[in-house]
Parts: sequence; C-alpha cells; structure tokens
Amino acid sequence: MANSNGVEGLHVWSSPEGGCKIDIGKQIFCNRSLNMKNILAVGFDMDYTLAQYKPETFESLAYEGTIRKLVYDLGYPPELLEWTFDPKYMVRGLVLDKKRGNILKMDRHKYVKVAYHGFRELSKEDKVGTYGNSLIRDSFDEPDYALIDTLFSLAEAYLFAQLVDYKDNNPGKVPEGADYSHMYKDVRAAVDLCHRDGTLKQMVAKDPKRYINEDTSIVPMFKMLRASGRSTFLVTNSLWDYTNIVMNFLCASHTLDGSLSCNFDWLQYFDVVVTGSAKPGFFHEENRANIFEVEPESGMLLNTDNGTPMPLVGSTSPEVLLKGLNKSCRVFQGGNVAHLHKLLSIESSSQVLYVGDHIYGDILRSKKVLGWRTMLVVPELEREVKLLWELRDMRKQLRLLRDERDLVEDQIHHLKWSLKFESFRDDEKQKMISALGELESQRDQARLAHQQAQRECHQKFHKIWGQLMKTGYQNSRFAHQVERFACLYTSQVSNLSLYSPDKYYRPSEDFMPHEFHILPL
Repeated sequence: MANSNGVEGLHVWSSPEGGCKIDIGKQIFCNRSLNMKNILAVGFDMDYTLAQYKPETFESLAYEGTIRKLVYDLGYPPELLEWTFDPKYMVRGLVLDKKRGNILKMDRHKYVKVAYHGFRELSKEDKVGTYGNSLIRDSFDEPDYALIDTLFSLAEAYLFAQLVDYKDNNPGKVPEGADYSHMYKDVRAAVDLCHRDGTLKQMVAKDPKRYINEDTSIVPMFKMLRASGRSTFLVTNSLWDYTNIVMNFLCASHTLDGSLSCNFDWLQYFDVVVTGSAKPGFFHEENRANIFEVEPESGMLLNTDNGTPMPLVGSTSPEVLLKGLNKSCRVFQGGNVAHLHKLLSIESSSQVLYVGDHIYGDILRSKKVLGWRTMLVVPELEREVKLLWELRDMRKQLRLLRDERDLVEDQIHHLKWSLKFESFRDDEKQKMISALGELESQRDQARLAHQQAQRECHQKFHKIWGQLMKTGYQNSRFAHQVERFACLYTSQVSNLSLYSPDKYYRPSEDFMPHEFHILPL
C-alpha cells in the first residue's frame, strides 16, 4: 500500500487510537520516553544491525577461519582442524574469566548465577568459593575478563571453552606456557587475523545470500523515513567495497536473471555514509582521525577538509574531485562525529537517533558521550518474548511455588522465634517442635519443587544459559545494560517500518518493557 507521501510498501502503524496489532516479536520496547517528532536524523550501523548474519553459516565461517589461524600461524595441534562449532551453545551477555577458564552468567548486581569451566558446570560450592567470598565486589572487567556482548563474539567464546577442555585433558599438547589467559589471547589474535586479511568478507561477498538474512522491510523503512523529511546516515566500521556489496544485497538490486547487481542505487536512501569509522573511537569529537571522501565508482579516497573536497596540489579548483560526486548522498571514510554533525547540519545531539547492535561499540558511546538517542537491535528478543507469552502459565505457577515456599519459611522463623524467646508448657513446646519439623519437611519439598520448575522454565529458553534477559528472578547483566543505555530496543531494525515515523514512545512503569504485557498476574 502507499501512504500519503507516496511511499510504497506495507506499513502497519500503531497508534493510541487503534489500528492493526503488531506481533509481540516485532514490537519496539521503550526504556525512556522518545518523541520521534523531535528526531531530525536517524543513523544506522550495518553489520548485525541492517545486515543480520546467519549464525549457522557466518559464525561457522568465522570459527573455521580462527581454527586455521591457530593451527597454521600460532602453532596449535592440527587435530583442532577436526573440531566443529555449535552456533546455538553460546549466548550474548556472558563473561569469560580468562585466568580461570570459566564462562559466567551473572545478574545485574554482578552475582554469578551460572558458571562453567569449559563445558563442565561448576558446583554451587565452587561458584561461591571463587566468586562469592570477596568483601569488595569484582568488577568483572578487562583485563582479566572478556565481555561477550556482540554476536561476533559467540564463535570465539565457544572456541575458548573447547580449548579449556582440551588443555585440561591434554596438558602437553597446547603450546608451551599457554595458560587459559594466553589461549584466549591467541584466539583473539586469530580472530583479528581473519578480519585483517579479509578472509571472512571475501567469502560473504561471493555469496551474500548464504550468509545474510534477507529483509524485505528494510527498503520500505528507508522510504518511510526519507518521506518524513528526516536525514538518514550510515556509520559502519566496514570499508566501502564490502559496504557496497552488503547494502546492494539488502536493498535487493537484482538483474533480470535474478542475480545480484552491484550498483549505487541504495545510496538514494541516505544523506551521508561513513565507512571505516573505527567505532567506538569515532564517537569522540577529540578524535583527530582524517576524513576522506570516497568516489563510489572507483573506491578512490579524496582528501577533504572537514568534508569539503580539496584541490589537487598545483590546482586552485576542486572541480576535478567532484566528478561523479553530484549525488545527494556523499560517502566518506574515517573522521569523527564532529564531521558527521557538520555534514548533516545537526545542532543538538538529542535530535539524532542511532540504531546499532553493540552495547559498547554503538549504544553506550553514542548515548553516554554524545547524548544521542539510541535503539538497540536484539535479534534474540523475537524468540524470547514469544516464549515468555507461551510460558505465561508456567511462570505463574513458578510465582505461586515461590510464594508457597516463602510462606512456609516465614512460619518456620515465627515458630523458632517463639520457642527461643517465649515460655511454654512442656506439652505445648513439644507440639510446637513437632509442628516445626513438619514445616521444615514441607519447606524442603516446596524448595525442591520450585527449583525443579525453575530449571525446567530456564531450559525452555536455553538449555545452558536460560533466559537472555533474566538470571532467576533478577534481570541479567545484559538486560541491565539494555535498560541503562538503550532508549528503545527491538528484535530487528526494520520493525521501525511498522510504526508511525512521528510516534511518541513511552516506557512502562514497572518491569522491563517487553515483560509488561505478559507478566503472570
């Protein structure tokens, strides 16, 4: 259908007055009020934001490339080449303990709730002994810990767990002096080698459809934003050649025989494109990185002065540089956020909404340093909120079991207090002691039933790590970061196309926004 601005494509816009109901997995959830009427520019990251990579192919590719680097470049045993990758094992929000070889999931207060050494689950005693006895809470930050906050990190986390198990079972086969921390350092070095030599991106460029999910709602979303009069921009760490291939695929530029054509039609949806941005450093205005204009047809970098083309040495006119650059969208490489603000004529940071997938690389820096409004893309959320709805009866039963356990424990404490501080006849005292024994037995049964039901619910989300946004009844560390730094969050960027471009997003009063309408009452 077409809207009043002539934008083609299906738009189901929600509004307070009514309209079509948006599927819960496609909804946009709000942590702090955001009136889109005040947003003058909307920006996007590319990798894992606009381009959603398929874990079963892309992450496997990254994993296999990392293994080869470990064996051929860093001296690890050739038998590692026989290892395989499980793309569903690791989740975001985990923390790697480099020194101990442990993988942790913790709550918002940094209490470790789930812990594995390699693939072996740590007992409660080991967990408390290692992470629960310090008088000063551990910060769980670098250099001793690594944060798994981006989907790019899942393959390296899985490989680290494999290496921990391998070292424990084959102590003489790992390179000499390679403790757990050193092995993690080697994994990181191998991953960086894969990215530096272009191994991954060359494979993706050959067959984008094999590695990237198609999303037919992306172009209608761009058209809607452009028709609403807003500026749009792209800021990605990928270089121009790869960016052009991926954006061509996402915007569906196909030839008559159905094959992918590589042109520059997708640039019509943006005012400014910044490649090779080196985020998160890009978000610091004091970052003195040079900015170069990219000539799309050749990929040639043109020297600029804050975005203005500079004449060649010996020439007084920049006209020669402007050949082919008379399009509405301009492409750059490098620079910093001050250059971007100037190019877009942005007067206030609060007028910018930036959409990304990486809490630290995209959301935290743009929010905390600049004051941009932020939207976090969490692909796992679509499945999670649907499961929350499907399991609402189980979660209600869990709440009832916990209330029952708490009630019995209160009765036990009351009886113990009475026996300790009040006087009773011998027969009365004996009856109370007997009742206390029965209550303690009832409490143990209630605890066991609650623990079993909680584990069963936990495993419905993920057999090892449970719900992404929760650890038990507490918000997870990942959920806490989402609450702190993301104004909005949703499962995929094109969900914006389902809402009015002038929508006023308001947060719920309690709980996390995605839980608000599906809590077991």
